[in-house]
Order: sequence, then C-alpha cells, then structure tokens
Amino acid sequence: MNKKDLVAKIAKDSDVTLRDATKMLDSFCAAVGETTKTGESVALVGFGTFSLTERSERKGRNPQTGEEITIAASKSVTFKAGKALKEAVS
Repeated sequence: MNKKDLVAKIAKDSDVTLRDATKMLDSFCAAVGETTKTGESVALVGFGTFSLTERSERKGRNPQTGEEITIAASKSVTFKAGKALKEAVS
C-alpha cells in the first residue's frame, strides 16, 4: 500500500474527501516528525510507538576496497509495534 492507497482508504472509512484525508495524513506525519525531532516519543496505545534513536560514531569498512572508515553519528526514528498490532498481524 502506498500513500495514495492509504489516503483513499482513510477517505472511504471516514467518509471525507480525498483532499481532507490527504491533509489528515500529512498532518499526522508532520506531527510525528516534529515530536520525535525534539526527542519525545509518540505512543499510540495498541498501535505502536515512534521514538528517536541516536547512533554513536563507529568504525566500518568500505566493502569495495576493504579500507577502514569512520561512520558519523546519526539520529534515526524507530517504530515499535504495540500489542494489538502484533496480534492483528500474527
């Protein structure tokens, strides 16, 4: 399922226009992005939790040359599925 399909599903289930469903999904994505950027997590009970993870600087190897390189520290967003979502998928 891509964004277009998801927007269509939201519009159909919520009885709203595609434009309104797109605004809702974009707003949700922006809110999750802004919140996790500050270091807070977004917890949706039963669905899951979006949170910020920090990776420290580490050593790695260039697979083509075998040369050792330094991989810079970075931040990433992780998602941990909630119990209800895990049960729905299983």
